[in-house]
Amino acid sequence: MLDLVGLTGGIGSGKSAATDRFAEHAIAVVDADLASRAVVEPGKPALQAIAEHFGKDILQHDGTLNREKLRHKIFAEPHERHWLQSLLHPLINEHLRDEIDHATSPYAILVNPLLIETRHYRWCDRILVIDVSVELQIERTMQRDGNSRTQVEKILNAQTSRDIRLSHAHDVIVNDGNLDCLHKAVDDLHKQYLKLAS
Repeated sequence: MLDLVGLTGGIGSGKSAATDRFAEHAIAVVDADLASRAVVEPGKPALQAIAEHFGKDILQHDGTLNREKLRHKIFAEPHERHWLQSLLHPLINEHLRDEIDHATSPYAILVNPLLIETRHYRWCDRILVIDVSVELQIERTMQRDGNSRTQVEKILNAQTSRDIRLSHAHDVIVNDGNLDCLHKAVDDLHKQYLKLAS
């Protein structure tokens, strides 16, 4: 029986394009990145704790979190990243669980770039890895976000290795082609997942 598919991949691998395609098939997509944004919205206790810990300049003029500034701080100081994770992970877990419990599609997708690190893979019946070469990840991320190569490499080094991700995978989509190739691969897996879910 299939209820939940964990979808992961490194930065720039094409996770969003893959999950968008699953969503086009009316499959519920629960997104850990969106959950991590929801728990730090203005008025939420987590945002107040972050501002107290890092200082008020971690906030934008409108009171929202300056994610770029926070990213620089936590990638420069690993102990700060651990502090932030210990604050946010329990809140994110609660948010995700609630969304998964309320999903009504035949199966749901949990998309999380940190699926392995956060141990969310343990919640899942299958793991789908969207995989590309490291060089392609760097190229795509630099193009998409306007980051320097050094910044992208820091992000890559903070994520779990490609080998570890692949060792957890039940299914792998190698996303080194165009969007049509990715869509076809997702469509094929969707048919397989529907059979497993029924």
